[in-house]
Amino acid sequence: MKTQFFASALLLSCLFTNATLPPTSYQGKATLTKKWETEAVLNVPESVLYDQKQNVLYVSNIVGKPGDKDGNGFISKVSLNGKVENLEWVKGLDAPKGMGVYNNKLYIADLTKVLVVNTANGAVLKTIDVPGASFLNDVTVDSKGVVYVSDSDTKKIFRVQNDKVELWMENKDLKKPNGLLAMGNDLAMLDMDADGAFYKISTKDKKMTKFAEGVSSGDGVVMVGKDEYLVSNWNGEVSYINSKGEKQVLLDTKEQKVNAADIEYIASQNLLLVPTFFDNKVMAYEFKK
Repeated sequence: MKTQFFASALLLSCLFTNATLPPTSYQGKATLTKKWETEAVLNVPESVLYDQKQNVLYVSNIVGKPGDKDGNGFISKVSLNGKVENLEWVKGLDAPKGMGVYNNKLYIADLTKVLVVNTANGAVLKTIDVPGASFLNDVTVDSKGVVYVSDSDTKKIFRVQNDKVELWMENKDLKKPNGLLAMGNDLAMLDMDADGAFYKISTKDKKMTKFAEGVSSGDGVVMVGKDEYLVSNWNGEVSYINSKGEKQVLLDTKEQKVNAADIEYIASQNLLLVPTFFDNKVMAYEFKK
């Protein structure tokens, strides 16, 4: 999901790929309390991103089917109190999903390309084609401006550096890679397969370490503390994962058929943002633990 860099991320030396995992769930004290929701004027919102410099939220709208190249997709600007300020701020996209921001540039995953947008005025600065891509899904940007993009269909992770694209990772353990989060020298990654594995990947040697599991249809991942995370399940769940890799479900809207797509977290406000996909809203919750 996102472009945030956390200097406080723990070293992973104490974790090993083949180590025995802890129980996947527990009864914790973390809670989510609803604060606001946007009007239902969005159109299949997939991802939400906070731009601290512009003090605004960006929301990617697929408009139609997630895999269609139809030119109907757009990016919205939403205030921090849930007001849709500019519904079609950037138009003419196909099926935009994950986003990342760095140095006044917004990076958007759009099926087989990454768009680069000027955050000051919404102008598209560049379109970067990603050879071999089929279903680019999430984006994260590290502290040096290196962009990582997951492709859920081809089971790959691409890297964009100085506008140059390379296939960064292709691994038999990647089933349907989606949510990404840059954390110092590591990436957090959620797999969308039935097992819902949460991996940590070293950007130095690409070593994959399974940190948690049981996030079936995993979508977004954000950090909320020292090696603590919130993760979303596209079907309609948001869970808290503690530093032991244990999971506590905080939100479950599956019965209401309300999805939980690529989430965002504003640490200064303890505010979690959840795009609801087919429900056409962004929901905001206060997180406490």
